[in-house]
Amino acid sequence: MEYEAVIGLETHVQLRTKSKMWCGCANEFGAPPNTNVCPVCLGLPGVLPVANDEALRLTVLTGYLLGCEIPGFAKFDRKNYFYPDVAKNYQITQYDQPSTRNGVVEFEFQGGLARLRITRAHLEEDVAKNFHFDRHSGVDFNRAGVPLLEIVSEPELTSADMACEYLNALKDILIYGGISDCDMEKGMVRCDVNISVRPKGAKELGAKIEIKNMNSFSGVRRAAEYEIARQIDVVSKGGKLVQSTRRWDDVAGITEEMRTKEHAHDYRYLPEPDLMPFTPTEGWLAEVSRRVVELPLARKRRFMADYQLPAADAETFKNDVPLGTYFERIAAQTKNPKAVANWVINNLRARLTEANTRLAAEQAALGVEAADVRLLTLADLKFQPESILELVALVDSGKISSKIAQDVFTEMFDTGATPTTIVQQRGWLQVSDTGAIEKFCDDVIAANPGPAADFRSGKIAALNFLKGQVMKLSKGKANPGLVGEVLERRLKA
Repeated sequence: MEYEAVIGLETHVQLRTKSKMWCGCANEFGAPPNTNVCPVCLGLPGVLPVANDEALRLTVLTGYLLGCEIPGFAKFDRKNYFYPDVAKNYQITQYDQPSTRNGVVEFEFQGGLARLRITRAHLEEDVAKNFHFDRHSGVDFNRAGVPLLEIVSEPELTSADMACEYLNALKDILIYGGISDCDMEKGMVRCDVNISVRPKGAKELGAKIEIKNMNSFSGVRRAAEYEIARQIDVVSKGGKLVQSTRRWDDVAGITEEMRTKEHAHDYRYLPEPDLMPFTPTEGWLAEVSRRVVELPLARKRRFMADYQLPAADAETFKNDVPLGTYFERIAAQTKNPKAVANWVINNLRARLTEANTRLAAEQAALGVEAADVRLLTLADLKFQPESILELVALVDSGKISSKIAQDVFTEMFDTGATPTTIVQQRGWLQVSDTGAIEKFCDDVIAANPGPAADFRSGKIAALNFLKGQVMKLSKGKANPGLVGEVLERRLKA
């Protein structure tokens, strides 16, 4: 019997706010342990939470970006459990009436378009972080109370690769919208993976196995691949799977059981008595909706449709928003947007990267910390964006060759001079005068009788050698297309 996997994801994302969810403590990574804390996030008796307005706005903004419904009434609840990283012995979250529900994420998968329904995106608080040492454990409460968004998907993913593509698409959306920096090395994105298997074509889901606290997308892929194979192996041999929670051992490459359904926590949810229900007004929602941005996939499709760019170029401009915005500033003014894209991606980006690598090395030699090095941006370029249009026009009109254009760009990047000025000062205008090119060709043919005879005897490759000699003789100024035509005509005559 063939089996298929069904996967649902619960993605936890730290929101991009300056302060925590219920207090004024800083929401920052890397501070010394237990320094960004106060009586509220330490859960001391008698304290009262006050909701972070920006966190509420970012939650609803996420709902808009994911096409969710925004209910007119939402509330907070207490999720009761006992663990060292929860000082209050309960977590404030949203249970049965969240701030957003019923959305969708579209993403590219296997050359097509996939859609995953989003059950809800609800707001809660992060917990502290446990540290385990040789003979004792410690708890850092700096993270406790950081605004956390939990995005719950429907169980509609069918493979580990599909799950990772969805996660990458979701991450792009959240970064585009300014919801979160999504820095996984700083723990800003974590994921619980729910996996079940069933006979292929069956409608009923199998026993749900949850893998907790995945902190990398590569880990999600490896854990899902292992767990799917493990579950299929169990049921194929007549075994029975029981709903349970497992952990991923990244070193061993296996999942291990933590608890079964019978031992699962009863969280005893109850409405949070110290927080009023969330009832957004139309004016407040209108303010949030004005922060909605173009989604990454929509941006990629638009670049392909509006500028006839290949998928690879559009993907580059999707991933590098400033670079794409720079390109778009000038692309509408040219008849050859693909050529403009080539210069922006292959030349401009490369030269900027080289300059920043050199700058970082120079600053490091002077003892400047890496975090304090100010790198060059597109705003620091010495030339105007329209200079790229001018360069493309010079090449397209045949006034300079593609090879000369590379030298022009280098000087343009270094000095800020316009392409036309550089070409005129350097005397780099391409020779397109037929008479002059015929003279170059005749001289080359006379000086190279062997290759000329080879071409006449049918060795087509000899023509390329002769063209190279003409370009050398003309110091790269001869129009290459015209050189080929004249050479071939002269040799056949």
